[in-house]
Amino acid sequence: MRIIVAITGASGAVIAERLLDVLKKKRIETHLIISEAGKRVMDYELKNFREIRGLSTFQYDENEIDAGIASSSNRADAMVIVPCSLKTLSAVANGFCDNLITRCAENMLKLNRRLVVVPRDTPLSLAAIGNMRKLKLAGAVILPPNMAYYYKPESVDDVTDFFAGKILDSLEIEQDLYRRWGDGP
Repeated sequence: MRIIVAITGASGAVIAERLLDVLKKKRIETHLIISEAGKRVMDYELKNFREIRGLSTFQYDENEIDAGIASSSNRADAMVIVPCSLKTLSAVANGFCDNLITRCAENMLKLNRRLVVVPRDTPLSLAAIGNMRKLKLAGAVILPPNMAYYYKPESVDDVTDFFAGKILDSLEIEQDLYRRWGDGP
């Protein structure tokens, strides 16, 4: 399996970090793209954001539009944009492919491959909701990192694991990062 993971300029890169960690342990090939805005936000949120690159198989900057993964003939099985800024969400929803992230997302949609978008903003504007609707109609999975309480999280790590687990579920990859509903106390 080959998965593209993109990190954009929204808060929540720790979710991408946890996702990449699990995918690496499962020996799944990952292609990581980090936007310039994503790098700036990660600098605030992560202890050493440069270490996240070591969790991926291949790494790219958003301006590497000539990278192999930019071509629809270079088969990736799925793509996750986590966190997804509303700017990137709008670009993907409206077919504005101005960088490697949006180009890869366009490939996923036009080839009916799995695209998981994790928009990280609240509250949402009508435009953002409309763009989410467009992406859903195009076949994307819209997975806002909305917390659940039934599994009784005790730490921020528990919450991060829940979000990463939900992404893995949407990719149909086995995971045990959180207790599922009905699995006991």
